[in-house]
Amino acid sequence: MMTRINASDLAQRLGRQAEAVCRHYLSNGRRQGGYWQVGDVRNARGRSMFVRLRDTPKGPAGKWNDAATGEHGDLLDVIRESLGLIDFTDVAEEARSFLSMPQPEPPPAPSRQGRAPAPSGSSEAARRLFAMSQPIAGTIVETYLRKRGITALHGTGSLRFHPRCYYRPEDDSPTETWPAMIAAVTDLGGTITGAHRTWLSLDGSDKAPIDTQRKAMGDLLGHAVRIGMPGDVMAAGEGIETMLSLRQIVPDMAIAPALSAAHLAAILFPSTLRRLYIVRDNDPAGDGARDNLIERANAAGIEAIVLSPVLGDCNEDLRLLGLDALRSGIRVQLAPQDVARFMAIAA
Repeated sequence: MMTRINASDLAQRLGRQAEAVCRHYLSNGRRQGGYWQVGDVRNARGRSMFVRLRDTPKGPAGKWNDAATGEHGDLLDVIRESLGLIDFTDVAEEARSFLSMPQPEPPPAPSRQGRAPAPSGSSEAARRLFAMSQPIAGTIVETYLRKRGITALHGTGSLRFHPRCYYRPEDDSPTETWPAMIAAVTDLGGTITGAHRTWLSLDGSDKAPIDTQRKAMGDLLGHAVRIGMPGDVMAAGEGIETMLSLRQIVPDMAIAPALSAAHLAAILFPSTLRRLYIVRDNDPAGDGARDNLIERANAAGIEAIVLSPVLGDCNEDLRLLGLDALRSGIRVQLAPQDVARFMAIAA
């Protein structure tokens, strides 16, 4: 019977040959003193990632840190990311092959060929982040949204939970990890072009106590976080929480949080769209986005109707005024046929 080696043992064995591992999997880098320096863990050219080549008081050989992204890990992560592997079985097989160790039984399938590196902040990096996250049901993302009065969470597959999402306040600051709500930004065809991170407190009671609580990455212009299938009617606005608050009273209307006023003004329209509800935030930036979007919609032959909150945004109305007040305020702004179509249950 072949001996099975766990991840810790594999990482330690790889660490004893750290420089050889780096020369093989991070071939675009070079040695700098006691470190291997390269662009990132996916073998991009550059100098922001450092791999420790020998044991030091700061840590064991094989540990690495990317100063640009805050990512860190061991040499198993290097093998996984540089080759574009997903399953640990494939990573372990590749590591055993490099170390000339016996393979476990039954023999696993041959390892897959690597993918192209994903530059930091790119659409591919956003897709990988979303793929590494999990559905929100039963997580602190659900806790966070419910704390904000949002309970209609059906069809929210574009939202996920990451338990330890990297956060770095400044380029030279230590990397932190916080739980985060990860939102997929998609084009009209459903392809993920970006991702949005909202870092949360450890218990999900609020956003994380950090300076920058939200950040987006990838290709955002024209795209949005899409929830529900748009037909001839949809609603678009800025924030995820704002749009999910609207969905509390029109649960079957497709919504599209665009994440900022600038991106809301540039959102692309589905070919089937005939009426667009513009959910504005009550501030000058929201007014500018509203005006630009009305002009673009009218030029495309789409009826544009503005939905305005009483307070700062729909989530403030929901939390501070209550569901009934939000429903009453929105109801009088909807087209009469959409009141019957989308608010029938709550009427």
